[in-house]
Amino acid sequence: LIAVNGHLLQGTIFQPDPIGQSGFTIPYIDGSVSISRTARTLPAYLIFKPGMFITAILLVQYWRANNKLIQTVNNDFSKNKYFLFFGVASAVCLVIHSILLGIKFDVDLYKFFRRFILLSFILFEIAAQAMLIKNLIRIKDKIAETINKKILILKTFVVAVLIIVGVLSLPILSSSGYVHFKHALEWNYFLGVIIFYLFTFMFWKKKQ
Repeated sequence: LIAVNGHLLQGTIFQPDPIGQSGFTIPYIDGSVSISRTARTLPAYLIFKPGMFITAILLVQYWRANNKLIQTVNNDFSKNKYFLFFGVASAVCLVIHSILLGIKFDVDLYKFFRRFILLSFILFEIAAQAMLIKNLIRIKDKIAETINKKILILKTFVVAVLIIVGVLSLPILSSSGYVHFKHALEWNYFLGVIIFYLFTFMFWKKKQ
């Protein structure tokens, strides 16, 4: 919204950086702009960066809460701890990526590190989600009265699609072309990651 409507902030202390401005776009469809371009400049980063820090804190709490649940239902902790590790690791990578976003160094090693952190966030996040799904399926009969099994199926489907799309997209992501497709894929892929948490909200039945 800021990138598209930057003209409304002209002449104010929140005047957008030209790099972060864009014409009208629906990036989920046309991929005309990347997430980083809309988020890394003033004033968008004043919203984006604190939002990512808060999100990281909530992610840590989310994975800790699920770990506690799995431990309570299934005492074999040795098989359950891995999704907690990957979930917390993804939150740490998200914080690092948010800090680095917008900081420019014309050094190849720095650029590689920034891409590596973002890729690590994605891999850790998907790994944590997949492992959590596996553990929930394992204990679903024990918590059947408190969950919506249809939502568990949807969560499983979302994670499976994210894994398949990620693998199939590797040849395109490693190429120098298909810029708009990459941007659209980026927006939609992270939307898929977020939908997993929306389904979590719908997963648990309300107490009567």
